[in-house]
Amino acid sequence: MLRKESGARSGARGARVSKQAGAETRERLIEAASLVLRTEGYAGTSARSIAKAAEVNSALVFYHFGGVDPLLLAALDHSSERRMAAYREAVADARTLEELVEAANRIYRADLEGGHITFFSELVGASIARPELKREIVERSEPWIDFVEETLERVIGGSPLARLLPPRDLAYATITFYLGVNLFTHLDADRSRTEALFDLAGRLAPRAKLLTMRFPRRRTPPAGGRRPAD
Repeated sequence: MLRKESGARSGARGARVSKQAGAETRERLIEAASLVLRTEGYAGTSARSIAKAAEVNSALVFYHFGGVDPLLLAALDHSSERRMAAYREAVADARTLEELVEAANRIYRADLEGGHITFFSELVGASIARPELKREIVERSEPWIDFVEETLERVIGGSPLARLLPPRDLAYATITFYLGVNLFTHLDADRSRTEALFDLAGRLAPRAKLLTMRFPRRRTPPAGGRRPAD
């Protein structure tokens, strides 16, 4: 009886160790996939190159993720989760368009230095020739559009600017611009043109203050056209 209990405990410990080792391997593969894609590009990313960076057998890429693309998408999800939390914190205190532009500038610089946009851009480029990858990328873009829309609604909702440029449309335009400007950064060696765009946005934001003011709604007069007595 004691031998059976001892064997059961030993088996349980072994299962926990195996599960922990598997989780650690997945984490190493995700980190390695992100690194290889940023430094080697999609064309240079393979199960072998990822496994080499992770210092594991390349067969583990397929064992844990089923292939290179699913692993890259898992790495994108991992990065997006952390970035979304950081972005929400970055814009939480923004109450004006000017403050929002300042926050966007900080986010841009952090993304550029961290290589997040390079990672996403490589997957977008690869998806042009891979419809199955395109569907996955589009699906993962929606939460970001929702996030920008929610932020814009909080800052400019109910203003003349929001009526002129609905937050949902502006959110999509913002994501498109942000992706484009970060792609162009790779061609802009000293980043002078990219920096100039953010400087321009910073100068325009205060001038748009009147468009972002929320005016009180007029009270509808009662039937007959006469206003109620004070």
